[in-house]
Amino acid sequence: MRRAGQRGLTLVELVVAFTIMLILTVMAVPLARVKVRTEKEFELKYDLRDMREAIDKYKEACDLGTLGASKQGTFCYPETLEVLVEGVKTQSADGKKMKFLRSIPRDPFTNSTEWGLRSMQDDVKSESWSGDNVFNVYSKTRDHDADDKPYSEW
Repeated sequence: MRRAGQRGLTLVELVVAFTIMLILTVMAVPLARVKVRTEKEFELKYDLRDMREAIDKYKEACDLGTLGASKQGTFCYPETLEVLVEGVKTQSADGKKMKFLRSIPRDPFTNSTEWGLRSMQDDVKSESWSGDNVFNVYSKTRDHDADDKPYSEW
């Protein structure tokens, strides 16, 4: 059908090519969203584990008497997350500070360094913190994972 010397695509060829590109794009967007969510979940798990390990190390050092006498009502848990970053003076002769975290991690879902805190006296699913000590941390996001479990319960 083409004349000699004419180049280019017919309208049908263009429509077919654009349709194929549209289908591939529509399939790629959900996959990209899943990948982003998976990366956030991985980062959340890592951050929670990191902070919980720091809380446990603080508790262990306090129980061993390395940090001196603990404040009444804290049960040897840190009073805030900032204490883990700033450090606590040890009972050694040189009086060095013992630090447990380099910095408070950023919550990948809320994009904030404000975490939900629970003290030893708080209910397991409580969203209010009594302020006595930091026994556990959780994400303040209202989002749920693929199994419909709230990230705040991780």
